[in-house]
Amino acid sequence: MKPKIKIKKGDTVKVLAGNYKGQQGNVLSVVVEGNKAVVEGVNLVNRHTKPSASSPQGGIVKKEAPIHISNLVLLQNGVATKVGRKVEGDKIVRYSKKSGEVIK
Repeated sequence: MKPKIKIKKGDTVKVLAGNYKGQQGNVLSVVVEGNKAVVEGVNLVNRHTKPSASSPQGGIVKKEAPIHISNLVLLQNGVATKVGRKVEGDKIVRYSKKSGEVIK
């Protein structure tokens, strides 16, 4: 059974803990198996790359690494909110527990 991750690709999130606490960014991808997400501009690591056709120079490249979902909170209209799930019609939708609005 897969865990119910309430953060999706394209969401704007804020980091709650760690070296990047307080920073905001968009979710680039979600890793369901590890309960992690890759956030734009957060948790940057140095990646040593070999020369290849796509990068003929090679060298050190800064890249985003996954960060645990528990250290992220969803931002809706610039305000941090918890995410709930409810059934509307025949679909399960995400909604903001703070405002009650459905999250697109």
